[in-house]
Amino acid sequence: MDALVIVPFILMYKQNCANIVICKLYLQSIPLYLSEMAPPRYRGAINNGFELCISLGILFANILNYFVIKITAGWGWRISLSMAALPAAFLTIGVIFLPETPSFIIQRDGDTNKARILLQKLRGTTSVQKELDDLVSASNLSRTTQYPFRNIFKRKYRPQLVVALLIPFFNQVTGINVMNFYAPVMFRTIGLKERASLFSSVVTRLCATFANIIAMMVVDRFGRRKLFLIGGVQMILSQFTVGAILAAKFKDSEDMDNEYAYLVLITMCVFVAGFAWSWGPLTFLVPAEVCPLEIRSAGQSIVVAVVFLMAFVIGQTFLEVLCGIKSGTFFVFGGWICLMTLFVYLFLPETKKLPMEQMEQVWSRHWFWKKIVGEKVEKKQAKSGKTALPSL
Repeated sequence: MDALVIVPFILMYKQNCANIVICKLYLQSIPLYLSEMAPPRYRGAINNGFELCISLGILFANILNYFVIKITAGWGWRISLSMAALPAAFLTIGVIFLPETPSFIIQRDGDTNKARILLQKLRGTTSVQKELDDLVSASNLSRTTQYPFRNIFKRKYRPQLVVALLIPFFNQVTGINVMNFYAPVMFRTIGLKERASLFSSVVTRLCATFANIIAMMVVDRFGRRKLFLIGGVQMILSQFTVGAILAAKFKDSEDMDNEYAYLVLITMCVFVAGFAWSWGPLTFLVPAEVCPLEIRSAGQSIVVAVVFLMAFVIGQTFLEVLCGIKSGTFFVFGGWICLMTLFVYLFLPETKKLPMEQMEQVWSRHWFWKKIVGEKVEKKQAKSGKTALPSL
């Protein structure tokens, strides 16, 4: 829980693309840390706190920008940018008091007694032996894997590799970073004034923050797939609606009528909310929980690399693409969201409330992935004496 408290401060006052990338570079271990510390039945909610804190950080930054925009002599942006030193200092102090995860204690030190004591504190009960045994088994298997980046390309880890590559890729091609990077520019382009554009960014981020809170409350009840699918449909309709409005009403030579400009704003709020309770938090949760311990570091590294690469591509190309194909840009984003929603429907199994150490069993029961890993997983389960999970 300490991590959930300190995350929003490191994300406060992010002013530009460089700051966002640097902050995310430092924080990518947090979803993995939260996944390993959280009990399975609350793992989704606790991990979604990461995305909530990101939204809070961006919200505070947008509010600050709104109020300092009128400060003259170049001090406005200097004040906004320099405020990042405060959360950075707070984070540096806060991490000193965070314990290592039980998985890491067993993996590094082999100290099962210390891991048991920590598990008992985290779970609030002394009945942790079964979870501890699973952690020890996962750690023993992990020790036999010397090269995680080489092993993740093996056939038995094919589902995890696909998830680690495609989930963050699809996350970025939704167009969400268009809102993070260029929301004020886009709103000014369609006719809103400078302060109205900044205020519109605050409004969209408020919608995202409330959606994050809803996601924390329902993700472990409804599951990951349902949120992915509902959020995907919501984003598809939003992107196509924005594209249609811009195609019909936006002209290069004149501003859009205010009523249509505000309709675009409302639609983008719906889009941001759809992202914030689905692909936003789940992009980091699902890859972290489906990768077994022996390839978990490699899987999370791939997620981070894909996010950085695609954030760079989107950030560098959006304005050029927008000037070139105009409203067609949003239809392109909508097309990508259609594709990724179909991917979730066909290829992503449900993972709610499953212990991370038993997550491999979902692949052996999936209609497609069992053709690739099913037989090996079933043999492994029979050999280890694990009980198969009931059908979801």
